[in-house]
Amino acid sequence: MPPPAFPLPPPAHELPLPPARPGAGGTRLLLGVPYAAIPGIRPLELDVVLPPETDQPVPVVVFLHGGGWRLGSRHAAGPAYRGVAPTPFEQLAQAGMAVASVDYRLSGEATFPAQLHDAKAAVRWLRARAGEIGIDPERIAAWGESAGGHLAALLGLTAGDADLEGDVGLTGTSSEVSAVVAWYAPTDLVGFAADVSADPMDPGTREAQLLGGPVPTVPDLAAQASPLAHVPPTAPPFLLLHGEADRFIPFVQSVRLHTALVEAGARAELYLYEDVDHMWLGSPEAAEQALDRTTDYLRRLLQVEPTKEEER
Repeated sequence: MPPPAFPLPPPAHELPLPPARPGAGGTRLLLGVPYAAIPGIRPLELDVVLPPETDQPVPVVVFLHGGGWRLGSRHAAGPAYRGVAPTPFEQLAQAGMAVASVDYRLSGEATFPAQLHDAKAAVRWLRARAGEIGIDPERIAAWGESAGGHLAALLGLTAGDADLEGDVGLTGTSSEVSAVVAWYAPTDLVGFAADVSADPMDPGTREAQLLGGPVPTVPDLAAQASPLAHVPPTAPPFLLLHGEADRFIPFVQSVRLHTALVEAGARAELYLYEDVDHMWLGSPEAAEQALDRTTDYLRRLLQVEPTKEEER
């Protein structure tokens, strides 16, 4: 007679929320919260930064970090904000919005569309557990920088696409978002090599590592991974920010997506920063302006009520 099965704990993403820790200016931090458990790898986690205590549900912004799909983590909004206090996430929370900063599988762990599946799983988890967290499931936006901006754009453009939804974590809940902010994001992987005058057959590029091979060898997957190929008239509002001197992701990538959105009848805003490089490198003024513009835009799109300080 076989031994009885060993009792397994529930999936990590079904566990109770951790207690909140205090953050800057009365904000509250839920750190290292699992949103999906995938057999054979670590649980995928996110951090939630909540506004000061309120009796009303607040909107939430899903943040996706950069790093060429190869590096990075949920702990920072980019190198321009290292040491900034309050952190960008705490600043948004002080302005009345929760921020959920998400880790996703990197290209050394899995190839596309795993990264998008993870981002969608994070949105579904937040929506499913909105009442516990204190967020509004109808007011969820996506924000990302660089590779994370690419994923944020895909979140906004592929709602309802069964091929890109995945079955990671909690299922059966919508992964739709109501607004997107993308900083210096790659949007057209098919045309990327030409934009940077690179060898499209180089297997060592970030996009080749994301796709599992050079773009010309996986053309259908490269198109599927390009936000530019998914622009419906029903796209949510977009804010695109990019430096004109970006050496890593040419600003024409954001221009191209903005043009496609406008031509499709979607609402889209594009702001270019003259003489500013990737990740706002060397330009703290652009970094500050980008964060302020992002905060104002998201507050407007997510219909954030004035804070108590603003009402005084």
